[in-house]
Amino acid sequence: MSTDLPGDGSDRTEWLIRYQPWLHYLARREIDSRFLGKYSASDAVQQTLLEAWKNWDQFRGTEETQRLAWLRKILAHQLAYLARHFAGTKKRDVKREVSIEQSMTTSSDRLAAILPANDSSPSFVAQRNEQTLELAAILQQLPDDYRQVIELRHLDQLSHPEIAKQMGRSEAAVRMLWVRALAKLRQAAGEA
Repeated sequence: MSTDLPGDGSDRTEWLIRYQPWLHYLARREIDSRFLGKYSASDAVQQTLLEAWKNWDQFRGTEETQRLAWLRKILAHQLAYLARHFAGTKKRDVKREVSIEQSMTTSSDRLAAILPANDSSPSFVAQRNEQTLELAAILQQLPDDYRQVIELRHLDQLSHPEIAKQMGRSEAAVRMLWVRALAKLRQAAGEA
């Protein structure tokens, strides 16, 4: 994967849009339940992409991991701003932004951990980052209950009984849902 950043507007837009599913995954996991009816992950991602596009010249990195960190930081800022706005607070809370960013880093790392890892070379890291973006896009396209059971099991690392309680289903139903969700994920990954 090339580390060259596009210069003109259309290439820039195309470059940013490929990160949309990954950003949506992160935003969805970070939005405080108090604000779910007031703004959505899509709202936060749209603002993040707009800010990244407008502040394109401020990005100084060349590596994929730097790009991901830059976008994650912008998203954390957007989520903190939206939370402040809808909570009615005016003062910026840097600790909250740092906490959101750390939480998103953990979520991103857990998403990448689903993929096999056996190398740390720069080309492998670039390939793994690309696969993480693809996995986020595939997860976003799964039915909500499939996506939720995969995230709870593999990303939140909950047990089947804990998932059953959270989803309001029997443990047997959760196990079957998980098996079907993994089959659908594998099928979708094979088609990607």
